[in-house]
This record gives sequence, structure tokens and C-alpha cells, in this order.
Amino acid sequence: MRFPISIICLGLAVAACGHREPLRSSGSLTVVEGANVLPPPNRGDLTAADRPALIGPLDTIDVGVFGIPDLDREMQVDSSGRIAMPLAGTIDARGKTAEELAMAIQTALRAHYVRNPQVTVNIKSSVSQVVTIDGSVVEPGLYPVTNQMTLMRVVASAKGLTEFARADDVVILRTVGDKRMAGLYDISAIRRGAYDDPAVYANDVIIVGDSPQRRLFRDFVSLSPVLAAPLIAVLQ
Repeated sequence: MRFPISIICLGLAVAACGHREPLRSSGSLTVVEGANVLPPPNRGDLTAADRPALIGPLDTIDVGVFGIPDLDREMQVDSSGRIAMPLAGTIDARGKTAEELAMAIQTALRAHYVRNPQVTVNIKSSVSQVVTIDGSVVEPGLYPVTNQMTLMRVVASAKGLTEFARADDVVILRTVGDKRMAGLYDISAIRRGAYDDPAVYANDVIIVGDSPQRRLFRDFVSLSPVLAAPLIAVLQ
């Protein structure tokens, strides 16, 4: 009796699952067997290196325009790293030095017929406790961290996943002491309640979608395509 090819393939797949090999470490990473929680960072890991010349989300800056006092103002950079000024419009400030932002404001003012604008920018206060999210989210960038921050809340802060994002391709990179660690997560599984929404800490880097860090897990995930629990590893 002949069986349809689809049934034969399904039988082979089930047989393969029944003899699935255990996850093994490689030269790129060491799987932490039995772990399903990315350990929290040490206190020293939470302190970001000083960045006095860089502007980030929620920093407070002082902008002065010589000869046009109506444009002088103190303002806070919004959570996506942008500022808005009369005549200049909306400008991306994140990652810029004060001098670079001043030049960007001058360029924007010239575009609105302000003759020879002279702009100064000073950083009044800087927020260093931030998490970085990149990849297939609507608004990647730096976001402030609170003591209640979780992976799902960071994704929500970034306005959610893009239309074609793979919810099972989410990596959290974290430094714990002298170790560089990574956790592979499935947002769909978290939404279903399959496992807890992991805590996120300052200096974490979250990558949604394909990336060199995600590809390190390729061999392990091919052995276990359904991510029933987070996969935790130490990067070499």
C-alpha cells in the first residue's frame, strides 16, 4: 500500500524529534544547560561609561540662537531621541554631540530662511540608564530603563514589531561580570504565557530579527525549532 509523501515526511519528522540530540556548545558560545533565565547584571555592569558629549533620549538640553531670543529654550529630548523647535522643525538628536546638534539646528533654520543662524547647545542633564533595541521594531533606538522594565515593555516603547518581524527571533545581550551573555526569546511564547516576560536592565542590547548574534544560535534552534523555553548562552 502506498502512503502519500506528506505522511511519509511527517513520520520522518516525528522520528527525528524522538531522537533529537541534546544541545551542545560550540566555539562561538557555551549553552547554559538547564537555565531558562538570563542572570541579572552585577551592580558595576549597570553603570554606563560616561558620555558627557553625547545626547540621548530624555536628556535635557539648552539651546540658544544668537540674536533670536524667542528661539532660546531648555527642552527635553523625547523617548525616540528627537527634539522639535519653531522654524527648525523636528530633528533627530540621539547620538549627536552638542556641537553636531547645533550644526543640525543651524542647517534646519537656514532652510526656513533664517539668515546666518548661530546656535549653541549645552547638555544640562544626561540619562545614562538606557536599553538599546534594534532590528525589526517600528522605532529602534535607546530607551530609558526603570526598575519595572521587561522585554515586552521595551518592544512596546519601540512601537512594537514591524509587520514582517519574526517574534521568535529576539536576542537579549548582557554583560554579567566578566561574561558576555545572550538569551534567545520567543515573544509569541511570552504572549501565550509559555514562560515569563524577562526583566531588562540598563546597558542591555535587544535585537529583533536576524543578526550575527542570532545566527550563533542557528545550530541549536534547528535541533529545537519550537522555543519552549528561553535559550541562555555565554558568548566566547
